[in-house]
Amino acid sequence: MRLIRIRDLLLASLAASATLAAAPASAQQPYDGLWQVTVVTKTGSCEPSTSSTVTVSEGKISAQGAAISGTVGSGGLVRVSINGAYANGQLSGKSGSGKWNGASAGVPCSGRWEASRQ
Repeated sequence: MRLIRIRDLLLASLAASATLAAAPASAQQPYDGLWQVTVVTKTGSCEPSTSSTVTVSEGKISAQGAAISGTVGSGGLVRVSINGAYANGQLSGKSGSGKWNGASAGVPCSGRWEASRQ
């Protein structure tokens, strides 16, 4: 289903934003590294829960095989957009959380995400 695909891509993007690739010491951002991200659906017919490990480099979010646009600010603010789904939240130290929402074929889904540094 397309709703599940959007959710999987959102999870990958959040994981990517949490997983910052190691950058040179002078350019490394506070949230660079690998992060384990769990996405939970609270409303809608998307998959109830899914987890993934992702990457972020110099504040930019990326994931293999997914068209993701997003950032993690130096203060930990997370903003992600992927195929019409959006997520935002906050990383702090070795963890983070936030909300996500999207719609496919007119059917909305939304929920929360949580991340932990690996």
